[in-house]
Amino acid sequence: MSSHFFAYMSRMKHIKRWSLMRNTWQEDIAQHSLQVAMIAHALAVYRNERFGGGANPERAACLALYHEAPEVITGDLPTPIKYFSQDFREAFGTIERLAADRLLRTAPETLRPVLAPLIESPESDPEWPRVKAADTLAAYIKCIEEERAGNREFSKAARETLHKLLSYQMEEVSAFLEDCLPSFSLTLDELD
Repeated sequence: MSSHFFAYMSRMKHIKRWSLMRNTWQEDIAQHSLQVAMIAHALAVYRNERFGGGANPERAACLALYHEAPEVITGDLPTPIKYFSQDFREAFGTIERLAADRLLRTAPETLRPVLAPLIESPESDPEWPRVKAADTLAAYIKCIEEERAGNREFSKAARETLHKLLSYQMEEVSAFLEDCLPSFSLTLDELD
């Protein structure tokens, strides 16, 4: 039997993010997932190297690679819609779980036991808080880049996203903000 899983996953490049806002450039969930994976990996390394250990960088990166996987079926629902009401959030949560289950059934039998916790229940993994923080950092970086390009459409989102980041009270997030974030405001020549 043919497996459609990776054909579905390749469609991540067609699912656009930030659909309610004017974008200087479009971002898709494949690009986003790669950036989140790199940041989640970095956050776990920060945790291990500077703040007492206990993180699994490779697991964090792997969770992040698949954190948007069900969206190949559901599409990316903008945050204001997803959280419009508690009833709608719960209903969409059910849709996301059904999509994750449907997607997992398309994977080869051999891979399902490994993919299931990544796609169906990532929230139960100890690395999930770092992945969520990395997801928020990636959103904040998008806001910074859009603002740097003169797009004020992202100003409020930038403020709210930074507030959310600070509310996590994670040492590794603070370290990333201090060590890495300033570079996103620079031009290519300034990075040199």
